Amino acid sequence: MNAKKIIALLIAFAMAAALLVGCGSTTTTTTDDSGSGDAAATGASGKVYYLNFKPEQDQQWQDLAASYTEQTGVPVTVVTAASGEYETTLMSEMAKSDAPTLFQVNGPVGLANWKDYCYDLSGSDLVNELTSDTYALKDGDAVLGVGYVIESYGLIVNKTLLEQAGYTIEDINSFETLKAVAEDITARSDELGFAAFSSAGMDGSSDWRYKTHLANLPIYFEYQADGISSTDAIKGTYLDNYKNIFDLYINNSTCDPTQLAGKTADDSRNEFLAGEAVFYQNGSWEYVNLTGENGFTDDDLAMIPIYIGVGDEANQGLCTGTENYWCVNSTASEEDIQATLDFMTWCVTSEEGTNAMANEMGFVIPFKGAAESTNLFVKQDQEMTAAGKVPVSWNFTTMPSENWKNGVGSALTAYAAGTGTWDDVVTAFVDGWATEAALSATAG
Repeated sequence: MNAKKIIALLIAFAMAAALLVGCGSTTTTTTDDSGSGDAAATGASGKVYYLNFKPEQDQQWQDLAASYTEQTGVPVTVVTAASGEYETTLMSEMAKSDAPTLFQVNGPVGLANWKDYCYDLSGSDLVNELTSDTYALKDGDAVLGVGYVIESYGLIVNKTLLEQAGYTIEDINSFETLKAVAEDITARSDELGFAAFSSAGMDGSSDWRYKTHLANLPIYFEYQADGISSTDAIKGTYLDNYKNIFDLYINNSTCDPTQLAGKTADDSRNEFLAGEAVFYQNGSWEYVNLTGENGFTDDDLAMIPIYIGVGDEANQGLCTGTENYWCVNSTASEEDIQATLDFMTWCVTSEEGTNAMANEMGFVIPFKGAAESTNLFVKQDQEMTAAGKVPVSWNFTTMPSENWKNGVGSALTAYAAGTGTWDDVVTAFVDGWATEAALSATAG
């Protein structure tokens, strides 16, 4: 990467908090286990430094890294970036002499910034283990990233509370039926003792659920209607539908809309865990947090699609995809690159690695040796797809920048608080997209 490009990146990243959307907690954790096992088990004499993107799986990665080190003697360091701070952390760590050997990008937009640092994985054991080349992130013929987890998100439902309100999952198969159920629960909330939705927190630990994950829906349907997979000029065709679902969330919630600016991801999850709300927008990664000690059983929970009143809703599935692509640092030493490749391959082929990823982290991994997940939400996504329901693809990897997301998030927060209008959201969404796309093209 030449000096001019580094300067451009530094300026761009100073303006934006993080290109990738984080989920879960907001702490940064570091471990460095050097161990004393037999390094010959992997044939590598180097070391591994993994900059992990997913805070909610930090402990599981720390444990898996420690076990690998114990078995092989290969030092594995796992550093987990705080939620919403991945790209900033990556920029900082890559500038150090002992930079990450394993990092990740969120797709083509992220790859454009980091491809000069990405080792070509073509022909590697890791790539050969993929179930489909769909999960290989390419630049021309070079494989510069590998998708390592497929996830789903939607509306997580407390079925017990829903039944107490007089409804079942089968009663909800469209935006109109969801709206009718939610507004009825709100009308009887004093009698029922719970709300329809947990708080749509717009704190930095939570706002990605709305400025990114919820915003994916109008983008997905616009792309479908126009027969495209990306654009430099979003039209906002379905922003009225985006408004309708956001209004439904904030007006039928555990708190007043004016309080959302300070509500966190933990607040929303804890409200749901406490039985204060029927619906909670989040993803399959939350399964472990919801079903741990003193949590729910599978019989209590379900995940349903996020309906916004567009398309064939009766046959709509969950939002399923990936924004998590592993990349190996091409500037690392040959020994460290090989050690990193060996660690990655072990994670997705060994019994211990695949079990940890499936059952402890709750991942579906697109590799031939994947263990079957016990995650209820993963199983429900598979059941919906098998029944012919069409998953909503993850198109937020085409969002032009984190600055765009922040603009939409700020406009949503002001709208909820009553200090801004929906027109401001539309402006941030449409005009902001064109502006950020043009800036990205210039920086590239």
